[in-house]
Amino acid sequence: MNNLQRGILSNVIGLLLLVCVASPMQLGVFAAVSLVINWTVYIVHALPNNSEKFFDATGSLTYLSLMVSSVSVAGEHGVRQTVAPILVCIWCVRLGSYLFARISKDHKDSRFDDLKVHWLRFLGVWTIQSVWCFFVASPALVVVTFDACNTTFGILDIVGWSLWLLGFLFEVIADRQKDSFRSDVANKGKFITVGLWAYSRHPNYFGEIIMWIGISLSGSSCFAGAQWLAWLSPLTTILLLTKVSGVPMLEKKGKEKWGELSDYQWYMKHTPCIIPALRRPPAFGGDAYIKIS
Repeated sequence: MNNLQRGILSNVIGLLLLVCVASPMQLGVFAAVSLVINWTVYIVHALPNNSEKFFDATGSLTYLSLMVSSVSVAGEHGVRQTVAPILVCIWCVRLGSYLFARISKDHKDSRFDDLKVHWLRFLGVWTIQSVWCFFVASPALVVVTFDACNTTFGILDIVGWSLWLLGFLFEVIADRQKDSFRSDVANKGKFITVGLWAYSRHPNYFGEIIMWIGISLSGSSCFAGAQWLAWLSPLTTILLLTKVSGVPMLEKKGKEKWGELSDYQWYMKHTPCIIPALRRPPAFGGDAYIKIS
């Protein structure tokens, strides 16, 4: 399949997903907001400059715009309808600023190298991001905009918000530990196996998934009918992180860089991918190590 065909396919699939999910959930206007923001940044900056610099920042802008627009069109705001958009905004501002600072320092994101070779294929990336933003934000959109969710919060909300807090702390701590590791010149060219990264190969992704499960669980207090499609939020997050742009890309790069190292092979074999181990996996055994065939 050539780049033109891939571009057509990614854009068509993205648009169909938006229509097929947003329509039954009665959230079509928010799907349009998500798409317009991403296409606008693509047309104004990404395409003429062949640049992904503002890709992650655009994702954060999209989430913020979805929350602001949903709050602005909603009527009364109960506790649940107040907490949900606040949690989303805290998450997207923190993660968006972190990712933008990282790409400003690195100047590029190698994940986009093959995607920028054709304008339509590059557009597909932005279309898919609009789908991702809408799907992932959908639990909060339902909670904020539907009157049935303006009820007293209960046990599902408390459990859900607690999970969100756990996930947020996990993501923040993991990111800071990795930044600290990378900033130490003694660790140049090494892979991280300290802190939360000793218990999971991708603890930040674990935090991300837990946050959206928490928001979806809170929303389950008032979901009805097609609104249960909002559980596509954590499912989409899991799919993207474990099968598309997260784990596969990072571990491919890791294998290319450190795949021949015995301690890296040991780490990959004994450390869980996403869900952290309850006890720290065994450290590299040196002479006792049996090479992976």
